[in-house]
Amino acid sequence: MSEFVTSAFLTMFIIVDPVGVAPIFLSLTTGMTPREKHAVAIKATALSILILAFFALAGHRFLDLMGISLPAFRIAGGLLLFWTAVEMVFEQRNKRKSKTADRAMHEEHPDDIAAFPLAVPLLAGPGAITAVMLLAERAGDSLIRFSAVFGVMLAVFALTLVTLLAAVRVDKIMSASFRTVITRLLGVILAALAVQFVADGIIEIAAKGAGS
Repeated sequence: MSEFVTSAFLTMFIIVDPVGVAPIFLSLTTGMTPREKHAVAIKATALSILILAFFALAGHRFLDLMGISLPAFRIAGGLLLFWTAVEMVFEQRNKRKSKTADRAMHEEHPDDIAAFPLAVPLLAGPGAITAVMLLAERAGDSLIRFSAVFGVMLAVFALTLVTLLAAVRVDKIMSASFRTVITRLLGVILAALAVQFVADGIIEIAAKGAGS
């Protein structure tokens, strides 16, 4: 159980990447008062939790409707997370997020930046949705493990909210070189977790093939 919780927390924390989102949050909220920034941070994290909770609860039903098996989703999701890890190791992920946020602000002119682009796609994007669905599927029929997934998700977004509220201080404390080292280290860890998801999917498909 402790191994499952640790793995789930690391996966969600790395994918959501609150430290990486903090500078983008600052650029998106330029000109706002501290109270307005706090309101945006709270709304963005709340919306992200609701979105991911929905996919954790109903994601497997969506897969069933699409005719996608869980092992196949494990492999595809693992590959997606591995690509995210590669971006982190080679310092491409934050650049992509910054471009996405900048394009959203200049092309879409959103009225509510808490919903778009903060909640989607920066905090609760494809990677986070895939991760929470994989973790919920990995929990299986165990109510305790499934509850742990929700607990981990809430803990990660609590840390995310704290990071966004303290974004100015965090951005000043963390130098570019320190942020690079941390990002690459977390990228390697995520790559290992992604490979495990892919391996689990392949083993399950192989076992079903052998059984038939």
